[in-house]
Amino acid sequence: MLPTVVLVGRPNVGKSTLFNRLTRSRAAIVADTPGVTRDRHFGRGRMGERPYLVVDTGGFEPQAAEGLQQSMASQTLQAISEGEAVVFLTDARQGLTPQDQRIAAYLRTTGRQIFLCVNKAEGMDRAIAAAEFHELGLGDPWPLSSAHGDGVSALVDALLAALPRDAEEDDAATTPGNPRIAVVGRPNAGKSTLVNALIGQQRMITSPVAGTTRDSIYVDFERRGRHYTLIDTAGLRRRARVTDAVEKFSVIRAMQAIEEANVAILVMDALEGPSDQDAHIAGYVLEAGRAAVVVINKWDAVLAAERTQCKAEFERKLKFLDFASFHYISALNLQGLDGCLRAVNEAYSSAYAKLSTPQLTRIIRDAIEANPPPRKGMTRPKLRFAHQGGSNPPIIVVHGTGIEHISESYRRFLEHRVRAQFKLNGTPLRIEFRQGRNPYVPESTKRRR
Repeated sequence: MLPTVVLVGRPNVGKSTLFNRLTRSRAAIVADTPGVTRDRHFGRGRMGERPYLVVDTGGFEPQAAEGLQQSMASQTLQAISEGEAVVFLTDARQGLTPQDQRIAAYLRTTGRQIFLCVNKAEGMDRAIAAAEFHELGLGDPWPLSSAHGDGVSALVDALLAALPRDAEEDDAATTPGNPRIAVVGRPNAGKSTLVNALIGQQRMITSPVAGTTRDSIYVDFERRGRHYTLIDTAGLRRRARVTDAVEKFSVIRAMQAIEEANVAILVMDALEGPSDQDAHIAGYVLEAGRAAVVVINKWDAVLAAERTQCKAEFERKLKFLDFASFHYISALNLQGLDGCLRAVNEAYSSAYAKLSTPQLTRIIRDAIEANPPPRKGMTRPKLRFAHQGGSNPPIIVVHGTGIEHISESYRRFLEHRVRAQFKLNGTPLRIEFRQGRNPYVPESTKRRR
């Protein structure tokens, strides 16, 4: 399971700015006005060499007794209990405040790994900026600037070195075993019903009330001689509609389940049709690099005259998942389950497929002959050879020169050629380009450059 890093601090110390930098996104609103962040933001850390989750919290007042401040404090307290490490942000410009001291006093009781960061230290002497924060008793402060990025990389390296490393985290990308299948989707789409149907018993509680499942539940089962682990997750709603404290952290559990899984089954409601939230969940599955199977549930309730248009609408909305197969089922009536599980097996096999270097190189060269990469000025990229660089998802490393001029559309062209030749169905595919070494340029000259 992915480790979780929680950002805490009083209002307007730069938590959301640091969140956006760690996730390389603009998911959290940033403003000079204190108290902009009231709800939780969560995202996948993109700085550093290991995957992790980041949780942004609102301004923290441990002793808040009532009202909005008390609600925000309870959310932050639960976030801290869910995380493996806490980044405590303070403000170098304002110096140490009584609220910082109250937060530090609470954090010392949690038993979590605390990283005390002195933000907004750009242009200041680091030792002077951090000096007064030593009295908080949380170790040596980290002066940094989340807005400018100063010191953030060093903080991330220290964070990742301190976070626990799960053996499954190391092996998941390279060592296939029993398929781990995360069942994800919006509330009340029929995820728990599908799990019950696949395992052949009422293992999960089902109800018409959305939000019945609160945590990610792991279920081992065997079907036709093959062992699987199903992960039933909580429904993912739009962030604006998530108000319950437990449900907020159900979202984190669902995201962790996607990261831990080999294959994700995206369950959607045929009666409600595809929504923006369905596309958002599918986008996270794609971003995580997980193989995917799209399941349209409650298909038996759709009128025959409307089915063609309904299929077209689902496929249009999720066009970016063109590598995944779509299955129209009724989990309640046990219809279409065999095809769904066959697609899971195919996607799992594709995610861990072994791709030979000679065949990959031949496919790339044939693709170049059919459609050479476009020129950039007087330069045309030259691609020499290719080999496999990883699994789950398959990564193809292509070596050549002038690779900085290769467009995203040409990358997708090569992906489609490789996918078609190897019949990689159900899994995303990633192509990385690496600049070849110029044998006529001495190493000493390149180092000076």
